[in-house]
Amino acid sequence: MANVKAWLGAMRLRTLPLAASVVLTGSTSSLNSEGFSWMVFALTLTTTFLLQILSNLANDYGDFKNGADNHGRVGPARAVQSGEITPEQMKNAMAITAVLSLLSGVILLYSSLAQTGYLTESILFLTLGLSSIAAAVKYTAGKNPYGYRGLGDLFVFVFFGMVGVMGTSFLQTKEFTSISLLNALVIGGLSTAVLNLNNLRDHVNDKAAGKMTLVVKMGFEKGKQYLALLVGLSSISALFVSIYIDSYFGLLAFIIPIARLFKIFGIKEPQSLDPELKKFALSALIYGVIQLVVFIV
Repeated sequence: MANVKAWLGAMRLRTLPLAASVVLTGSTSSLNSEGFSWMVFALTLTTTFLLQILSNLANDYGDFKNGADNHGRVGPARAVQSGEITPEQMKNAMAITAVLSLLSGVILLYSSLAQTGYLTESILFLTLGLSSIAAAVKYTAGKNPYGYRGLGDLFVFVFFGMVGVMGTSFLQTKEFTSISLLNALVIGGLSTAVLNLNNLRDHVNDKAAGKMTLVVKMGFEKGKQYLALLVGLSSISALFVSIYIDSYFGLLAFIIPIARLFKIFGIKEPQSLDPELKKFALSALIYGVIQLVVFIV
């Protein structure tokens, strides 16, 4: 069995703050409602973390199998590519994590919807949950992974934004609201920006390996412009949220990404982008925390 450090590296725990921002932001508008449940909040967070870890494991496995993980890759070394974890061990870990994600999700749906009579909604959310598991795996693993066809950005925006944030809100409030939609645009945009930065960093090696991300298709410099559009979408959506709730503290979370854009536009070496990923992910977490505090206070 590979050592614990290798497994922790493969899980890429540094991505969990971004996953946490989805649940934090999605829960904000329901905190003051009578139906808010901390049990549902905890189960939602657990399920989201498991799905994020599943995606990370599948990414490690899939990029190795498809040749995108090699000695030319920029960024942290991958566990399967380095030989610390065998492909078979990684497949087993993916299967275990997928089962745990499903189990956690079923308990979540029972706690939030099924036992209170929302049977149709339970079936819908179970379908979305199964789709989330499939999306986490099919990003780079399996036959014809969508991450190799430039569709990764769309799936991240949908599952981290629309499904993640709005779904979290619905599990608490049992309704879709305009503020949950706006917050979904905020987190969806920032999450896609993190993926875009990752693809900007790796675009040379991705192109050589046949991983046709949007950055590979549009080029390095246009990829930076696309990043600015994503930050713009998120910040404008956050402004509308601020107007809606009459509190502008959430906009403080955008000081980092907007300021970093000026530096990113001047970067010529892709490997210099690696430190920016965690800063953008941190911004999403900060936004979620601020919104929680605003609604609690």
